[in-house]
Amino acid sequence: MLRAIMAFFRTGPDRPMMSEDPLRIRRMYEHMRWSVFLSVTLGYGFFYVIRTNFAVVKKPMLDEGIFTTTEMGLIGSAFLAVYALGKLLNGFLSDRANVRRFMATALLLGALVNLQLGSSRSFTTFLVLWGLNGWLLSVGSAPSVVALSQWFSPREMGTRYGVWSISHSLGEGLTFIVTAAMVADFGWEWGFRGPALLCIGAALVLFQTLADRPQTYGLPPVTTYKNDHPPVQQASSGMSVGRLQLEVLKNPAIWILGLSAATMSVARYGINNWGVLYLQETKGYSLKEAGTVLAAYPVAAMIGAALSGLLSDRFFGARRNWPALLTGIVEAVALVALVLVPPGHVILDATILAVFGLSLGALLVYLGGLMAVDLAPKRAAGAAMGVIGAFAYAGAAIQDTVSGWLLDNGKVVESAVTRYDFTPVIVFWIGASLLSILLTLTVWNARAQE
Repeated sequence: MLRAIMAFFRTGPDRPMMSEDPLRIRRMYEHMRWSVFLSVTLGYGFFYVIRTNFAVVKKPMLDEGIFTTTEMGLIGSAFLAVYALGKLLNGFLSDRANVRRFMATALLLGALVNLQLGSSRSFTTFLVLWGLNGWLLSVGSAPSVVALSQWFSPREMGTRYGVWSISHSLGEGLTFIVTAAMVADFGWEWGFRGPALLCIGAALVLFQTLADRPQTYGLPPVTTYKNDHPPVQQASSGMSVGRLQLEVLKNPAIWILGLSAATMSVARYGINNWGVLYLQETKGYSLKEAGTVLAAYPVAAMIGAALSGLLSDRFFGARRNWPALLTGIVEAVALVALVLVPPGHVILDATILAVFGLSLGALLVYLGGLMAVDLAPKRAAGAAMGVIGAFAYAGAAIQDTVSGWLLDNGKVVESAVTRYDFTPVIVFWIGASLLSILLTLTVWNARAQE
């Protein structure tokens, strides 16, 4: 049984060249490149539809007394801890996998888990199911990046990676607007059921539109097709995938980037997982208002992510250190500004969240994988993504537990109404953002190992 499952997900064998006709190869290559690029960009966004939905339902579930904020923090941490481990292991598996089957199956199973979550009120059951959801959704990013590295050459990678990075913001924006509206109109259960139905459809599409490696279709490697053979790839061309992955683990700069991604994730998932509740509690917004204001963050993050790779490729010679430093500073300043603005300033709140999103979107490209992928052999891109992802979501898991505990510890009950103090939580998020900046500075001159 296990052998059959492994065979199903394993990348296919290389086929002989399908044709010596350059025009035919070009037509097929470009068609499949566009199909793969659109599939991972739009498809990965749906992974976020069934992972950020829990943030939308927190207030209704608190009001019904289903869970406390401490329990919600533990549930969120279970997801993120499992997600971190899954990112690491699935990253290494992605280098050997048929990304079409691997990615589409994970999304389909995650959608089915979310259908069950819409009927669960037990803390233990919810904890287990949300943790399982974390494992399934951890599959999404590494296969996406592996697919990009297989179908796009190194000179194209920064720009394509940046545009792909808008995908999570697409999913978050859809969640904060559409899911919030469904929850407000039909109850918290539809915060899981509605997104699950959308993702079942998306998974079925991915089965048709994603693709395995070019060589499995009788096409040449993308570096040959684009005549783009960097020195690092030439030096490592004779090494096995396992040896290349080991080189990733031996690179100290990748581990430091992982720590920087972990601290960056504290602020990112603070806003993702508690932002709706924060706006309701500290700014006095309704659920729909909070979802709409917070939607400015993922929309701006899409722009920041889409431009980041292109800007660093064109204006910084594919060096990511300067843009990572500048966007890190802007992100921390935006968090401080969000605290200082008093309630009643909707446009200003949305603008600050947009600035936060713009800078964070770029940081997610640089610290969330691109800087590590730049330092890693291309056949071990999944391993590099796995290491970074493991650190990032370990930090996010710690954030959820600490934030939930701080909120529970500082809550006040007046006339049967519970109020939550976000001041210590925001200080925690800002401190982590500053630490992320300092860690990034320590790998300022890191280069890919030949």
